[in-house]
Amino acid sequence: MRAVTTNSAWAARTWGRGPDRARVRDLLLALCALTALFATATPAAAVDTPGQAAYFADRLRENPVYVSDQLPREVPRSTAPDFARVAQRTGVPTYVLVLPMSSSSEGRQLLGAVHDRLGRDGLYVLIDGTNVAQATAWGVRVPAEAATTVALYEVPYDAGPLHGFERFAEVINQGGAKATARAEAARERFRAGGEPAEMYIGPSDRNNQSFLTGSLLAGVPLLIVLTAGYVRRRRRRSGAGRRVPRWVVPGAAVLTGAAIALTAPVVFDQTTSSAARPPTPADLSARVERVAAGLRQDPVYTDPESPRVLDARQRERLHERIRDFRRSDGGGPVFILLVPQTPESEAAGDAELFAAAVHAKVGQAGVYVVADPDDGTIDVVNHGLRLESDRLSFGLPDSLTLGDSKADEADDHLLGERLDQLMTHLDRTPRTDRPQAAPTPPAAPSAAHENDLPPLFATDFWPGLFLGAFAALLLSGVLAALTSGVTGLLRWRSPPPEPTSRLPLTAPTEPSASYLRRTAHAELTALTEEFSSREEHGPAWDHLDAAMLLLDGDLDRARQAGTDAATLVAVIVLARAGRAALSGDATDRCCGVNPLHGPAVGRHHVRVSAEGAARRLLPVCEVCRNTAVAHPRGIPDRLLKLPAPTAGGSRLPYLEATDGPLTAVPHGITRLVRKVRETAGVH
Repeated sequence: MRAVTTNSAWAARTWGRGPDRARVRDLLLALCALTALFATATPAAAVDTPGQAAYFADRLRENPVYVSDQLPREVPRSTAPDFARVAQRTGVPTYVLVLPMSSSSEGRQLLGAVHDRLGRDGLYVLIDGTNVAQATAWGVRVPAEAATTVALYEVPYDAGPLHGFERFAEVINQGGAKATARAEAARERFRAGGEPAEMYIGPSDRNNQSFLTGSLLAGVPLLIVLTAGYVRRRRRRSGAGRRVPRWVVPGAAVLTGAAIALTAPVVFDQTTSSAARPPTPADLSARVERVAAGLRQDPVYTDPESPRVLDARQRERLHERIRDFRRSDGGGPVFILLVPQTPESEAAGDAELFAAAVHAKVGQAGVYVVADPDDGTIDVVNHGLRLESDRLSFGLPDSLTLGDSKADEADDHLLGERLDQLMTHLDRTPRTDRPQAAPTPPAAPSAAHENDLPPLFATDFWPGLFLGAFAALLLSGVLAALTSGVTGLLRWRSPPPEPTSRLPLTAPTEPSASYLRRTAHAELTALTEEFSSREEHGPAWDHLDAAMLLLDGDLDRARQAGTDAATLVAVIVLARAGRAALSGDATDRCCGVNPLHGPAVGRHHVRVSAEGAARRLLPVCEVCRNTAVAHPRGIPDRLLKLPAPTAGGSRLPYLEATDGPLTAVPHGITRLVRKVRETAGVH
């Protein structure tokens, strides 16, 4: 582009030199044509202009650092001044975009398109919420690629984007030769297994620290007292040596306990599990206010930070159908929110919670539709119209709310067609006598304290005290070992169901067929016994019914060698959910990484393959969530892999090994029950 500008300027200076005028004019026209050709052929043009690129260019024109409002739990907008201070250290004009995660090719295209729109030379940096994802320089000479490589390989994954940007700016200032050498050295260390250590610990690590502190605080002093008493008795029997004053042993025990209590907080001094700073109320409300303001102008709101998934014809079609529905009998306003939902957002990825917040800000009754342009999911929430809310929440087909295989393959997830189908479902939804509203969703985790670690002298500290005292009682070791051996033998012959709290720690990743048969029979037997002893069954009846449908009504089929492994896993999940429902636990999701881990505590974007960077939003148990945060590359190894159906075959992750009901597990137990009944032809 610079060459075209220079040649055009030269031609203009030569304009008017007699016989060359026609030739110069033709040259100018040719150059303009080439410019237009290359402008349409460059990858940057593939970015959504005048959507994303124009929006970001306008923001950078106002301020050279732009922090998205979609990441308040990870990178609050209030941290923009910190990024600006680091950007000044590069010594060149620097434009920074802090956005949700994207692929490297999309990042390059986006930066190129933003530069073309902004029209200013300088260093353009894209930060994807965790680290520097892409950097490109126009009109300035800086080692952008080397600095990006160093930030990638030298900075721990959990260090946070600001720390990574600081390392990036440091390398920029080193100059080309030093930066290139440092980048190559960092790459070689990483290849040799020298991955930087994590900077933060997770809640499980803090629980381990608390447990260890409690064990030492109770066990070591008690061990001193018991050992001294044993030595005293031995010396008294033998009559050897002189007696030690009685206060020495208790004094030594007290001093040892005090030393442990004072030293532990110094050694285990971590207070947070993440580099993310607590967001301000303005950070948490920024996106909701932006979307609400947009909906007051247009009932179809397209997030300007995301690629556009609706063309002009589809938008006009939606506007027309929204107007028709509003004028229909029992109809009303429909608001369509094309906004991504991520765990780092103010609603922690909960589309219903986001819709409720936007509805409260808009202050108008209607049907609020949240369509995620990233994963293609559609959530529908009725707030105050005379429509059957349950029909909208649970009665819509999966092909509409989740999409089918064709939607998964399409860049736009076929959202235009699916939203048009949704309007047809709204037209056919039965009307009610009075306005209805969806139940209030549970609040998202507190963003201000989401990453706070529990105090050291809490949680597992108290069990640690008891275990430390027990460990100090050495004479109980033999009895404990014998008891453990007998219990283990009985459990092997007739295993009772594992406690739910232990499942993430004991459930295998590659279970054998015999393990699945034993566990399925034990879990289903326990469910039937508890079911028969209760008068109120609730949703447990659905879980038991679905499990028995999978076994054709024969409980003993769970122990037969020919039963499919995927069926056995589904039976285990349903039986455990039924027992939980009987005990009053209404949790509807189990761990999507390994369904044998039991109930999920939330959802998280996790790696689903050791190759590449493919991620998927799955419900996760506490252990898998901690692994996804502290060591994301460890998740593929935790995926449940089913036994091969034939001898000598290789194991496959459960989501790839079957297309049966088990594939509905990541979407909830209710969806699994429905899938089982659909497969069995029962309604």
